[in-house]
Parts: sequence; structure tokens; C-alpha cells
Amino acid sequence: MLSAYLEVIRMRFLMMLAYRVNYYSGILIYALNIGSYYFVYKAIYGEQAIIGGLTLGQMTTYVAISWMGRAFYFNNLDREIANEIRDGSVAIQFIRPYNYIFVKMMQGLGEGVFRLFLFTTPGMIFIWLLLPIQFPTDPGLWAIYFLMLFFSFLINTQLNIITGLFAFFLENNEGLMRMKRIAVDLFSGLIIPISFFPGWSKSVLEWLPFQAITYLPSAVFTGKITGTAIFQNVGVQVVWFLLLIIPIYVLWVKSKTRLFVQGG
Repeated sequence: MLSAYLEVIRMRFLMMLAYRVNYYSGILIYALNIGSYYFVYKAIYGEQAIIGGLTLGQMTTYVAISWMGRAFYFNNLDREIANEIRDGSVAIQFIRPYNYIFVKMMQGLGEGVFRLFLFTTPGMIFIWLLLPIQFPTDPGLWAIYFLMLFFSFLINTQLNIITGLFAFFLENNEGLMRMKRIAVDLFSGLIIPISFFPGWSKSVLEWLPFQAITYLPSAVFTGKITGTAIFQNVGVQVVWFLLLIIPIYVLWVKSKTRLFVQGG
């Protein structure tokens, strides 16, 4: 069975490879996005050395690594699942000898691996040539960052699966998917680092899973989070990964009593 799931990863990788030109152009788009954020934050900092616990150099690195990390963990599994539920093709998944949810996660991983090698890595090199990014010199820190980035993928994918499965109950969950995407980008620290939020809102966000997607791994990478706090924040990601399994399981079990096919 493991070999079958590995084949799912390979097939999704090859499918993405067929449309790789789209991702080469995406590198330029992300570079423009990161560049615009850099000049905005440069103007905000002005003569100030530190804001929100980050220097301008750390902020530049934070913005770059956050957006390039997003290229790895981002996927459209919520839309894929919702479309399969609406057209009824998900019905066949109930009788196939594999776990539908796990297959979706493997498809997302195949897409993520493709993005890592053909989007994130070349994109990061391209940005490094343009902006003053400060890469860590400790190989151990790189290893921890990639571990945390993998959990970012898992948690973001879990949220996508949960959102997609709601199509069993809402029939049209387009609004929910858009709301989820905005919430992830905003509350994960992608657009604004969580340390920049007001005290009360920062406290609320620390009790939500979004920070585990972008803020925690990027804060570790830039050196804002150091020492034993690094392992504590890896633990936060692990806890959220385990907790999100519960709603996925409940939704999948309940969905088997809700399936109906629209159209003819």
C-alpha cells in the first residue's frame, strides 16, 4: 500500500511538471510581491532599528522566506475535493481500497515537492540576488526549518481538506473556501508578522492553528525565535497536526451519510 501512495506522489509531480512554465512565471510574480513588501517595510522602519522584535534585515528575510515557503505548502485540495463532491465522482472513493483523505494529502505532497524544487528553491536564489536576505549559517537550523515547513504543509493541507469536506453539508462552499484562504494568509503571519499585531489579537492568534503555518517556521529561520523556544514551537505544530485529525475524521465519517449526486 505504501508503494501505491508513493506512486500518487510521483504522478502528481509529473502532472505539475507538464505545466512548469506557469511556475517559472510565478517566480517573477512572487519576486515582485516580495520586492513591494520590502520597500513598504523599509519605509515603515525609517530610522528605527527594531520593530516587533525584528530588524529590517530580519524582516526582509522573513518576508522572502514566508512567501517562498507558501509556494511549497500551498495547494488547491479544498477546491478539488469540493468539485469531486459536487459532480459525484467522490462516490467511487468509498469503495476503493485506499484512504481517500490520505491520497489527497499525498497528491498535495507531490505538488509541494514539485514547487519546492522548481519554484521555491530557484525563486529564493533569485530573490537573494536582488534583496539583502540573511541566511542562517547553522546547518541544524536549516534542518529544523525544513521540518517545520513540512508541518506547515501538513497543517495547511488539513485545513484545506476540512474546508473541502464541508461541501458535503453546504453543497456550495465557495464562500467558505475564500474565507479560509484569506484567514490563512492574514492570520498565519504571511502578510503581517504576528508580532506586529496588537497585544490582545496576538494572544488570540496564538491559540489558533494559523501561526503554525507561516509565522513559527519563518520566525525560527530569521532568528527571532531561538534556543529551547524553537523546540517548543515545533511541539506547537505537532499538537495542531494531531488535533486537526479529529475534525477530518468526524467530517469524513459523517459525510458518508450525506452524499448525493447533483446533475445527470
